[in-house]
Amino acid sequence: MYFRQITGKLGEDFACEYLRKQNYLIIERNFSCYQGEIDIIAKDISKNELVFIEVKTRTSLKYGSPIDAVNTYKQNHLFKACEYYLYKHKLHHLFVRVDVIEIFIKDNLPYIHHVKQIF
Repeated sequence: MYFRQITGKLGEDFACEYLRKQNYLIIERNFSCYQGEIDIIAKDISKNELVFIEVKTRTSLKYGSPIDAVNTYKQNHLFKACEYYLYKHKLHHLFVRVDVIEIFIKDNLPYIHHVKQIF
């Protein structure tokens, strides 16, 4: 694996651990389809919402903060992948939202920022 892939997987692992502690149930990881990929699909148990989560992990701020990478292009692909997931699993009756979890890793410790409902 390349460094970016290892960093990304580590970030997703940290995000799942964080989400479980926040009373989320992880339903699926790395859902992929023609429209795009969804890093984590979870249920926010306290609000009974289905949450699609994009995880962005960085070890340096050289190229900006992690959320900066969730540009309009990425949002469009994410939105289409979410629509397809809902269609495929017949889940149109649920409340849904799309979140971003930013993870900055420094000295092997994650600093997590959860941005809810980006669109």
